[in-house]
Amino acid sequence: MKPEETKKQGRFGFIFFTVMLILFIIFFVTERGNSSVPSISYTDFIDAVEKNSVVDVTIVDGKTVQGMMRSSNNQPSYFKTTIPYSDTSLIPLLEEHGVCISGYTSGKGFGETLVSLLPWIFIIFFMFMIIRQNGAQNQKGIQFGKSTARVFDVNRAKKVTFADVAGQEEAKKELTEIVDFLKNPDKYVQMGAKIPTGVLLVGEPGTGKTLLARAVAGEAGVNFLNISGSDFVEMFVGVGASRVRDLFEQGRKMAPSIIFIDEIDAVGRARGAGLGGGHDEREQTLNQMLVEMDGFDTKDGVIVLAATNRPDVLDSALLRPGRFDRQVTVSLPDIKEREKILGVHAAKIPMEAEVSLEKMARATPGMSGADLANIVNEAALFAARKDKKTVGPLEFEEARDKVLMGVARETMVMPEKEREMTAAHEAGHALPYYYLEHASQLHKVTIVPRGRALGLTMGLPKEDSYSHTKGWLKDQLVILFGGYEAEKLIYGETTTGTQNDIQQATNMARHMVCEWGMSEKVGSVTYGQEDEPIFMGREIARHKAFSEHTAELIDEAVRELIDEAKKRVHDILSEHRDQLEKLARELVEKETLDDAEIRTLLSFPQLELADETV
Repeated sequence: MKPEETKKQGRFGFIFFTVMLILFIIFFVTERGNSSVPSISYTDFIDAVEKNSVVDVTIVDGKTVQGMMRSSNNQPSYFKTTIPYSDTSLIPLLEEHGVCISGYTSGKGFGETLVSLLPWIFIIFFMFMIIRQNGAQNQKGIQFGKSTARVFDVNRAKKVTFADVAGQEEAKKELTEIVDFLKNPDKYVQMGAKIPTGVLLVGEPGTGKTLLARAVAGEAGVNFLNISGSDFVEMFVGVGASRVRDLFEQGRKMAPSIIFIDEIDAVGRARGAGLGGGHDEREQTLNQMLVEMDGFDTKDGVIVLAATNRPDVLDSALLRPGRFDRQVTVSLPDIKEREKILGVHAAKIPMEAEVSLEKMARATPGMSGADLANIVNEAALFAARKDKKTVGPLEFEEARDKVLMGVARETMVMPEKEREMTAAHEAGHALPYYYLEHASQLHKVTIVPRGRALGLTMGLPKEDSYSHTKGWLKDQLVILFGGYEAEKLIYGETTTGTQNDIQQATNMARHMVCEWGMSEKVGSVTYGQEDEPIFMGREIARHKAFSEHTAELIDEAVRELIDEAKKRVHDILSEHRDQLEKLARELVEKETLDDAEIRTLLSFPQLELADETV
C-alpha cells in the first residue's frame, strides 16, 4: 500500500470515528433525558387511577402509558408505565374516574432509527479497526523478511564503466572475465567451464571497491543489486536469513544480474569463536548465505561480488572454492594512478594553468582514491573562501597539508617559552634528514599547531615504496628521537610532547625484533605479542610461544635499537648544534619552512628535483 493511500485511509477513519462518537453522545443524552421520568408498576398505576390521583395520561403505541398524577399534598408528578397485557377495561376505568386520555403511534423516523443503532455501529467499527490494525502489523512483519537491496537499473540509472575508474588496472583485468561471462555465458557453458560464482574485492578503505563493482554491472549491462552486510541484521530473530533468501531469489528473477554485498565482514565473520560461542542469529544468516551461494549454477546468470577490508576475519567456508573462490586485491594507487585519479576529480573544478597534477601525485604517496578526491574538494573550498574564480597551486598545497597533517589551529595562543621549545623539538626532527643516508626527503616543518600536535615535521619519499630496509627503519628511529634529544641538548630537560615519538619508536623497534627478524640477538623468528586485542571471530585462547629467557632477549634487543638511535641523533645534533639553534630561531620567526628554505638557511645544496615536489 502506498503511503498516500495509507494517509487517506487514516484520515477517513479518524473522521468516521469522530462522527460516530458525536452521535453516540447524542443518543446517550437523549436516552438519559427519557430515563429522567420515573417508572411505576402497572398495579400501582391502576391503584392511583382508582384513588382519583391520575390527572391525564398519554398512551403510546397501546403499550406505554405516560401521564401526571397528584400526590397527597396535591403536588403534581410525572410517571410512565408499560401495559403488560391487553387490558380492555383500562379505557372505561380511566373514563369512569375522569382521567383525560390522549395517545399516538410513535412511527420512528430514519434519524431515530440511526440513533438507536449507534451502539451496534460503534462496536462493529471498533472491531473492524482492530482486525485491520492486526493485519497491518502482520504485513509489516512479513516486510521485515524482505530484502532491502537497492536495485540499479542499467537502463535508467547513470551507467558506470571501467573508463570511469581511474587506475586499478590489475583489478579491472581480473573483473573483465566476469563481464565477459555475463555478456556471453553460452561459450563458457558449451566448453564445460565454470566461472567463479563469487568474487571478493579486498582492499584498504577508499580504494574504490564499490565503484569497481558498479563498473562491472555497467560494462556487462546487467542489473545491479547493492546491499550492505549490516542490512541483514535486525531486531527480530530469523530476519537475516529470510532477507538472504529473498535477496538471492530477487537476483535470480532479474538474471543476468550482480549481487554486491558491501562490508561483508559484518555478517561473514568466523563462526563459533569468541566469548559465549558467537552470535547465533548472525551465524544463522551466514549459514543461509553459504547455502544460497553453494546452490548457484552457472546457468543462473547471477554473480556475487563482495567487498571487505578485513578478509582475515571471514569464515573459511565462505572463501572455499564454489563460493567466494576468487579474491581481487584493490590496492592503493601508485604515482601514475594517483595522477589519473586527480585528473578525474579535478576535471569538475576550474583550475589555474600553474597547477601540476603530476607534482601533486608525487607529493601524495600512500593516499587512496577517496583521499585524493578529498584533497581536490578541499582545494576548491579554500579557493571559494578566498573568493577566487579558479583553484591554484597554493590551494592544493593547503588542502594536501590539511589532509595529511590536520587542520591548522592558527588562533591558538602559545606562551613564547613553549613556542621556542616546540621550535627546538621540530628542528631536532628536521636536521637529521640532511645527515642520514637512508632517510626520505624532508618536505616541510612547522610549529603551527595542527590537530593534536603542537608542531609537525613531514618527510616525503622520493618514489613509491612497498617495503623498507633495515637501514631506512633505523634512520626513522633516529628521526623520531630527534625532538627528544634536541630538547635535552638545548634546555637540559624534555617535555610531554615527546610521548608520541617514543611510542612510535618503541612499536617500530619491537616490530623489527619480533616480526621482521632484524635483530642478530633474537634471530629471524616471529614472536607474537601476548597482549594483542582479541578480534571478534578469532580464538579467545592465546598461548605464549616463547620462554621467559626469550622475552628478556627481546626486551634487550628493542632497547639496543632505541639506545643506538638516541646515540646517533645525539651525535648529529651535538656536532651541528649551531645549525640546530639557527633552524629553531628561524622557525620561531617564520613558523613554517619547506625543504628549499631550510637548504638556503643552512647552506645545503639545493636538489635538482626539488622543483618537482609540491
